[in-house]
Amino acid sequence: MESDVITQAVSERYARAVTNGEEMCCPTGYDHEDLRTFIPEPVLKVSYGCGTPVGLTTVQPGETVLDIGSGGGIDCFEASRRVGPTGRVIGIDMTDEMLAFARTHAPTVATNLGYSETNVDFRKGRAEAMPVEDEDVDLIVSNCVINLSPDKPKVFQEMFRILRRGGRFSISDIVADQNVPNYMIHDKEKWGDCLSGALPLHEYWNGLRKAGFLGIHQVNLIPWRVIDGIHFLSITLTGYKLTNPPATTSAFATLKGPFSQVTDELGHAFKRGIPEPIDRETAALLQSPFYQGLFVLSETAMGFTRSDAQWTEVLPEDITCVWDGYFAMLTGPFIEARDDDGHTFQCGIPAEICSKTHRVLQHDAYRPYFGVINRATQPGAHDAVICEPTGGCC
Repeated sequence: MESDVITQAVSERYARAVTNGEEMCCPTGYDHEDLRTFIPEPVLKVSYGCGTPVGLTTVQPGETVLDIGSGGGIDCFEASRRVGPTGRVIGIDMTDEMLAFARTHAPTVATNLGYSETNVDFRKGRAEAMPVEDEDVDLIVSNCVINLSPDKPKVFQEMFRILRRGGRFSISDIVADQNVPNYMIHDKEKWGDCLSGALPLHEYWNGLRKAGFLGIHQVNLIPWRVIDGIHFLSITLTGYKLTNPPATTSAFATLKGPFSQVTDELGHAFKRGIPEPIDRETAALLQSPFYQGLFVLSETAMGFTRSDAQWTEVLPEDITCVWDGYFAMLTGPFIEARDDDGHTFQCGIPAEICSKTHRVLQHDAYRPYFGVINRATQPGAHDAVICEPTGGCC
């Protein structure tokens, strides 16, 4: 299906929604009682998304926030409250009806917030060609919109272009555990349902990394729908456009765990407890959010063993296990990671796990790095088996 056909179909679908009050299908997580204190009720009724952009909680007064696919304006208005009257908010949408609706309610929101004028600028544009200057934004949010684009790599490139050094994104979107088949891709209605355009998680994550973002990691992941055996997931990802690497005295990095081995987003491999030489760019990456605490950075090579306090591991129980249909997906920030039971996980690619490994990944030390789905359509009659790191069932 041609890109222009997809774009037109999506635009018409959302124009109908805001005009007729049509319910959209994406999961949401808004606190309407809080938002109702300053956002008009009509805006709350057309809040389409798959999760409140958690990045808004990191906003500082005076920052500039951009919302891709601003729709009726709910996320822009929440950002307006958080950046304060000295900050700026830019909302981009391609649907005239949505833009008109949001602009209509912007003055009311400003008044309710006590501002002399609105600090929200709603602009018409497409995510693949955003009407925003280079490096003009501190934070990019987007709520179940990028999956609607027929050219997601271009969207990711545009995001990187407009973000300032040291800026970040926090985007909620729908992804899939596998490739969406052609019969869904060519269904115009399913594009509007956030289904046809859903990328496999590993493609989505790699697209952001190839655009230049680093520190890309899961903030939240919720299983949403299963259609014809395809699992659709609502995921919130955060990542960074790091500043230029400063001079540093850190020449070595040592992985603490809980993984036994990882490969970072720059392609460097680390084994737990073994110091590896690093350059300035790698040092900057390992000191960024979500990497912090996983490594020891030092001027000289500093290794350690299991008896040292820095060593972190989660060993599997020495028990039998069963295959229950669970699959685990590494969600960053590593390209690849290995646990203490011999399993190697590649970012975004589902790997079948037994019940024992499932319990390991529920541990607090592992949970932030994984999403877990169950592909079993019905309970099975399984015999327990013995798992061993060097053989056995897994």
